[in-house]
Amino acid sequence: FIDSVLRSDRSVLELLTANYTFLNERLAMHYGIENVKGARFREVKLEDDSRYGLLGKGAIQMLTSYPNRTSPVLRGAYVLEHLLGAPPAAPPPLVPTLAENKRGEAPRSLRERLEQHRENPTCFSCHGVMDPLGFALENFSAVGQFRGRDPDTQAPIDASGELPDGTPIANVGDLRRALSSRPEQFLETFTENLLTYALGRTAGYRDMPLVRSIVREAKSDDYRFESLVLGIVESDAFR
Repeated sequence: FIDSVLRSDRSVLELLTANYTFLNERLAMHYGIENVKGARFREVKLEDDSRYGLLGKGAIQMLTSYPNRTSPVLRGAYVLEHLLGAPPAAPPPLVPTLAENKRGEAPRSLRERLEQHRENPTCFSCHGVMDPLGFALENFSAVGQFRGRDPDTQAPIDASGELPDGTPIANVGDLRRALSSRPEQFLETFTENLLTYALGRTAGYRDMPLVRSIVREAKSDDYRFESLVLGIVESDAFR
C-alpha cells in the first residue's frame, strides 16, 4: 500500500485517506471481505471507510497492541508521534500496571479500567491526550479484525472521545477526517522524518523552517511525494 502511494507519485495525504488497499484471499478474509480469491495480492477498493488509509491497516493495529489485548495507550501514542509529530512525554517511574479483571467479579471494559488509571492527575496529563485517540481505534482487535463488542463485557464498544482541541469523535472515521482536515501537521511530520533519513541525522528545531517551507511549496502540487523529495534534495541542508 505504501509502495503504491510513493512509486505512483500520489498525494502523500492518501496514506491517511486512500479508499483502496492490497489484499489476497487470506488477508481479505481477515478484513471481512469475501470477494477476493487466490494468493496473489491485488488492489481492492474498500467499501468500509474504517479501513481507509494507514489507520485501517491490520499491521498498524497489531504493532500498537499487546499480545493478549489492544492498547489505546500505545495506539494513541502512535498517532501522536508518527502522524502528528507530537510524541508524549516518557511515563514517570513506578507507574502501576493496568488492573486486570478478576475471576468472580463483574468484568469491566478496557475503557473503564483506563478511566480508573487516569484518576491520578500525574497520569491524566498524558493519558488525557493519548487515550481518546487510541479509543477511536478500539473497534479493531489486537490483530486488526473489526469487532463491535467488548471481549470482556460483551457490551457494544464505545469508541468515542474528544481530541485535544475539543473536537468530538465517535470512531476511526472521525479521527481520520480530523487528521486529514488539517493536513499540514501530518505532512510536516512526514517531511521531518524524510529529512532525517536524507540527512543521516536527527532533524532539530533549526530545520523546522525548512520543513514548513517544503510543505507549503508542495501544496500547489497536491502534496505529491516527488514534490517533497525534490524540496529536500534541493535544500541547502541536503546539498
